[in-house]
Amino acid sequence: MLAPDEDDPLRPRVTPLDEHNRALLAHVHPPGWSNPEPRRRYHLVVVGAGTAGLVTAAGAAGLGAEVALVERHLMGGDCLNVGCVPSKALLAAARVWQTVMTGSAFGAPPHIGSGDFAVVMERMRRLRAGIAAHDSARRFQQLGVDVFLGEGRFVSGEAVEVGGKRLRFRRAVVATGGRPTAPPVPGLEEAGYLTNETVFSLVELPRRLAVIGGGPIGCELAQALARFGSQVTLFDVMPRVLPREDPDAAELVRRALERDGIRLELGVELAAVERQGEDTVIRFTREGERDWITADAILVAAGRAPNVEGLGLEEAGVEHTPKGVKVDDRFRTTNPRIYACGDVASPYQFTHAADAQARAVLRNVLALAMGHRRAGDLVIPWCTYTSPEVAHLGLYEEEARQRGIEVETLRVELSSVDRAVLDGEAEGFLKVHYRKGSDAILGATVVAADAGDLLAPLCLAVGQKVGLGKIADTIFPYPTQAEVIKRAADAWNRQRLTPAAKRLLHWRLRLLR
Repeated sequence: MLAPDEDDPLRPRVTPLDEHNRALLAHVHPPGWSNPEPRRRYHLVVVGAGTAGLVTAAGAAGLGAEVALVERHLMGGDCLNVGCVPSKALLAAARVWQTVMTGSAFGAPPHIGSGDFAVVMERMRRLRAGIAAHDSARRFQQLGVDVFLGEGRFVSGEAVEVGGKRLRFRRAVVATGGRPTAPPVPGLEEAGYLTNETVFSLVELPRRLAVIGGGPIGCELAQALARFGSQVTLFDVMPRVLPREDPDAAELVRRALERDGIRLELGVELAAVERQGEDTVIRFTREGERDWITADAILVAAGRAPNVEGLGLEEAGVEHTPKGVKVDDRFRTTNPRIYACGDVASPYQFTHAADAQARAVLRNVLALAMGHRRAGDLVIPWCTYTSPEVAHLGLYEEEARQRGIEVETLRVELSSVDRAVLDGEAEGFLKVHYRKGSDAILGATVVAADAGDLLAPLCLAVGQKVGLGKIADTIFPYPTQAEVIKRAADAWNRQRLTPAAKRLLHWRLRLLR
């Protein structure tokens, strides 16, 4: 989807070019857009108009700064165009399809016929085009931002050039994001493959799909496309899916993927990919044993790389590595005039992380009275939107121990929560890790149908240093799945009742007879 147009390398190609994608382009890369004449010097030049760049530019302009925003492809970046927005539209449709398929358990009438994948994708394109107005070039122009569409390159430590125009700045922010990468499997490039940048251009469902990568993107899309009816095989070199998550959480996701008909090939090494007529053959080894499958399409979801090439970072005195731009705890690069945030400079490659970092950069760049904001101050949650979802915040138990923190863990099963049972969503749990001898929450993992939403109160608690004791004193509505949080807090409260305290209470009650 983001490949350059053959006639104009600076204009992105969006397919299929229907009314919805034309509306998308009218917002995020308007045909015939004329870049403005640069001002004498900008307070801030932002390179990259994904989440991090948009938040920085809009915030600075709203505070009265003169701001230029440079984007070479599509305003809105990955999140709007090839990430959060289109993927969650697909996942929502896949959940509805699954509900229809399994509705008989609730006494619903049986489904008749098959679904229409083309309608799923048309709906996604329509909704994405509508949401695109929030990130549009004209909206940011109306906010007072000078929007420049084209390749931006630093030509010195205090200037960026785009389309032959030089933008001088007091400060600059690099927010160019990242892109998918592919493993070095022989024949993969020649056979061709999809990534998150191209999968949302599909108009027909692949009958047989191979997914390379068992991380969040691979698991989410594998499950969605399997629910639409594709025969999916998921490969990963690791012995389990979601290897960075809590093992118990990853195990529940594994079971869910297999229930949805996905063939899991874990702990395998991909040996080669070959085209045989209309088919693609993927050869792999498992514990020394050779095997192969045939697919109609391959989706690669096995890693990302920062967009640092062609930016002139060397001319600007900005150091970078294959992992991204080097920044300090205030998001400053090795050039103190230039900051970086978002996927190009962060291990947390999430839209909400880019948003939070951009807000911190805004405070640091403009030296607002509220003080500087450090990267270490940010507690970043995340969620994998499989069914069930897996959401996490803060430290895992093992991480806490490695840091020398004495930690205790509470686990509450969703099967003990009435609303989860009634909703037919009782598979899952909440784990809360807290500092031993206190109620301070160190981290939490939720596995549930809407785990990301259930994690939100705990994000507030950790961010505002609210402990389990205060949560236990809070009244939760019944019946809700959020009661799982109250149950964990109540369990912590009960642990405070030591044998000595129980004896004292028993003695007092005897006196009151």
